[in-house]
Amino acid sequence: MTIFRGAVFDTPESPFAGGRLRASSDEGIVVRDGVIEARGPFTELRGAHRDDDVVALDGGLLLPGFVDTHVHFPQVRVIGGIGLPLLEWLERRALPEEGRLADPAYAARVAADFVSGLVAAGTTAAMVFGSHFQAAVDALFESAATAGLRVTSGLVVSDRNLPAELLSTPERAYEESAGAARRWHGVGRARYAVTPRFSLSSSDALLAACAAVLDDVPGAFFTSHVNENLQEIEQVTRLFQLSTYVATYDRHGLLGRRSVLAHNVHPGDDELATLAARTASIAHCPTSNAALGSGLFPLARHVHQGVRVALGSDVGAGSGFSLLKEGLQAYYTQQQLGADGYALWPAHLLHLATSAGAAALDLPDVGHLSVGQRFDAVWLRPAPGSTYDVALRHASGPDDALGKTFTLGTTADVAGVWIDGEPVRLVDRRRPTG
Repeated sequence: MTIFRGAVFDTPESPFAGGRLRASSDEGIVVRDGVIEARGPFTELRGAHRDDDVVALDGGLLLPGFVDTHVHFPQVRVIGGIGLPLLEWLERRALPEEGRLADPAYAARVAADFVSGLVAAGTTAAMVFGSHFQAAVDALFESAATAGLRVTSGLVVSDRNLPAELLSTPERAYEESAGAARRWHGVGRARYAVTPRFSLSSSDALLAACAAVLDDVPGAFFTSHVNENLQEIEQVTRLFQLSTYVATYDRHGLLGRRSVLAHNVHPGDDELATLAARTASIAHCPTSNAALGSGLFPLARHVHQGVRVALGSDVGAGSGFSLLKEGLQAYYTQQQLGADGYALWPAHLLHLATSAGAAALDLPDVGHLSVGQRFDAVWLRPAPGSTYDVALRHASGPDDALGKTFTLGTTADVAGVWIDGEPVRLVDRRRPTG
């Protein structure tokens, strides 16, 4: 067994439902075989575990591992393509790069870049938007398995309104998706997600094929995009002759507890009611929404309607892999909405980046650091003398410390990442002490 000692913050109960930040400045967490066996003040735990190794996490904060609910594997090399709205950005930036992943060797290099970026940001679990090419999807799962990440992903399928090399047919989409699911679903920490790109690039026949895969693969997930951009919404509703974007998925039975839709910046009240009734989740991607000028996410309306929300980085339209940055931008977005915004506090941001994401990805044993949970954790330790270090040392209390962390923390401050109690990243290596 190992005892991790440090300042530990988490949100086992949702702040959106009255929960509060749980914080201790000198906590001990006892981990055996990847599972948290005990937790409490370090001096008390040490008395009962005198022979166990101690990993001293001096300085900074130990948080649950971050859970990213929407991130595009093929787009890591096009981060920063600012100045364009969604559909033009796709045409000029994202889709040409995604076509390059037809080359398996290139795809493998991109997969390595992508996975290392997630780990470096403290992300331990992610819903990953895959590639249109089978070999590239295999490369992603292989890289994630090597790193130990919890990844839910799948083959991206479309049959219209994209470059020809990215198109499939409903029949081929079913066969290739089902084949990828057989290779990866439930293997190690991998799970399969049925992934039509979005309704703008999907016919009813293709969405029906996606529904067939979902029916045939027990425990599979569904992910796509919805209501991101006003021009996109207008084209989707016209193509399908339906009044809402959500209806394009719902009429094929694609929405449920294991469904995660990205964005939903412009929902109707009836769409929110449908999402709540289906217990689907929304991946809120605030830096992407800001960069593409998509709009300000109506969090309060989602919360009041009972729609589950978590955070997504949306690389490559988003500004990077850091969910600290996404949490801060989520706060800014609600501030910009004024009276229509939701008053977010630091505990809300941590919840959105951890336990809310775990719930969206149906990972009940991660997301917070309670007894019985898997030890997925990230240690943020600022460089001595940095602005974050100075601010953290002068924080007035736990909420202030967490607020400073979301405001000033970066991927450079990620000193350690553990999944199932095993280190997947240690920048500042320390020997256990008896």
